[in-house]
Amino acid sequence: MVEEIPLRFDTKGLSIKETDKGTRPPFSIDWIKEKILAPGAMAGLNTEARGIVLGMVNTGYRPSEGAMLTRAQIILDQDIPHIRIEPVGRQLKSAYARRTIPLTGVSLEAFRANPDGFPRYADNPSLSDTVNKFLRENGLCETKAHTLYSLRHSFEDRLLAGDVDERIRRDLMGHRLTRERYGRGASLEHLHRVVQAICF
Repeated sequence: MVEEIPLRFDTKGLSIKETDKGTRPPFSIDWIKEKILAPGAMAGLNTEARGIVLGMVNTGYRPSEGAMLTRAQIILDQDIPHIRIEPVGRQLKSAYARRTIPLTGVSLEAFRANPDGFPRYADNPSLSDTVNKFLRENGLCETKAHTLYSLRHSFEDRLLAGDVDERIRRDLMGHRLTRERYGRGASLEHLHRVVQAICF
């Protein structure tokens, strides 16, 4: 006869932390056009931080990705201006984060004004705090839950609303594809047409 050994697990003093941070809400199209991109709305923000924000509008890059771009990754002298998110001087969030994004609209204008990148924020973690404080103090947050990162969410929502293929959306956002990747993906010309159709 096998003797059963009683097991006890004392849960006293233990708790499961319940958190629900939720997802950052995207800025609406009207808010971006009528508030953030209104003439003079961003004038009080320093030049480099403003450039990163405007660059984010039509690229959807992570703020840290924009901040680390240098002249070598900002390509303005080709038929299709673009940026290359690469692990230069930093580690990317994942292997999927390495990508090429065409520059259009206000984002192209921002990089033409900052062809050497944003050295002030290349190794400076204060970017998000600086921008979010500016947005809040100047009435540029659509709600209390909106932050700089909401521009990234908005970019993906605009791609979705434009019926952009999931593979292309994930490639532009630097997200993992939920199936095996085949082929090289969309060409720069194709990506440019996609982003041009939804840009500001």
